[in-house]
Amino acid sequence: MARAVEALSSCGVGGAEDESFRMAADFLQRAERYGFDMTLIAARHLGPDLEAWTLAAALATQTRAMELMVAAHPGVNTPQMVAKMAASLDRISGGRCAVNIVNGWNQEEFETFGNGAWQTSEAERYARMDEYVQVMRGLWTQDPFTFNGAYYRVRDSRLPLKTRRSELPLYAASRSPEGKRTIARFCDHWFVPDCRDFRRYDETVALVTEEIARMNDLAHGFGRSIGYGMSAHVVCAASVEEAWRKAEALEAHGRAARYNRSSISGLAAGLVGTAELIAERIARYESLGLGLLLLQFHPMEEGLDRFAEEVAPLLGGAQSRFGAAH
Repeated sequence: MARAVEALSSCGVGGAEDESFRMAADFLQRAERYGFDMTLIAARHLGPDLEAWTLAAALATQTRAMELMVAAHPGVNTPQMVAKMAASLDRISGGRCAVNIVNGWNQEEFETFGNGAWQTSEAERYARMDEYVQVMRGLWTQDPFTFNGAYYRVRDSRLPLKTRRSELPLYAASRSPEGKRTIARFCDHWFVPDCRDFRRYDETVALVTEEIARMNDLAHGFGRSIGYGMSAHVVCAASVEEAWRKAEALEAHGRAARYNRSSISGLAAGLVGTAELIAERIARYESLGLGLLLLQFHPMEEGLDRFAEEVAPLLGGAQSRFGAAH
C-alpha cells in the first residue's frame, strides 16, 4: 500500500498498470466472491487518490455484481455534469451506479477544485445541496426540465442519455437539521450517525434507535420512506482485549494527521471484539432498521478474509447488505 501511494505521489513513477488500481480491483473482486454487493468510491481531491468517477468506470469493468457508490461534492462538481457522469457509469456497469452526496469539510478542496466554492455558512451549504439533488433528480426523470435556484439553473433542457433504471439511488450522511430534511425529501438512504467512540456501543445503539425513529417521521411527512446504513470499521480478534488494543492503535493513527481520519471512519460503530461479539452487534443493528453496513478492515485483505471466514457464518439469516470500503 505504501509503495502504491508513493508511486501515485511521484511524477513518472509506475509500471504498465497502476498498482493502486490493481489493488482496488483485486480487493473488490475478492469482496464480491464473499457476497459483498456495494463499494463506496470516495473523492479525496487533495489526496494522492485516483479521481473517483474515473476509478469507478475502470472498476466497473473489473466487477460483475457490486454497486458502485461514487462520491459527489456540491460546489466541486455541478449536478448537471454528475447526472451525465452517473448515467454514463450506470450504462457502462450494467445498472450498478449509485451516488453519495457529500457536502464536505475541507475548505482547501473547495477553493482549489471548486474554483473558490467554499461557503462558510452551513445553512448555505445545505441549501446548495438541496438544489443539487433536485437538479440531478430532475434531469434523470423530466424531459424537458427547468429549475431556477439560487445556485443552479436549468432552462427547458434535458439529459438525452438515459439511465438504465428510472432513477439512481442517492445516499447521504448529515447530522444537521437542514441536511436531514434534504435527505428525507430527495434521497434514498441515510447514513446514521454514531457516538464517535467505539467504547460507547450502547450509547450508539440508543442514538441509532432515536435517529431512525426521527428520520422515519421526517420522511413520512414528505410521503416517503428511506433506507438506513452505517459506516463500520471491523476489528476482529481472538479476544476483546486484543481487539481494543488494535482499535486504540488505529485511533492514534487517525489523530496523527487530518487525512488519516478516513482510515478510522466507522470505528465508533463498535464492531470491535471477537467474531461472536461482532456478529451479535450486527444482528442488533439490523433489528434497529439498518439495512446496509459499509465495512472497512485493517489490514484490508486480512480483515476481509477474517470477517468472511469467522463472522459471516454466525450471522444466520441476516438480511443486511454489506458494502466494502477500500
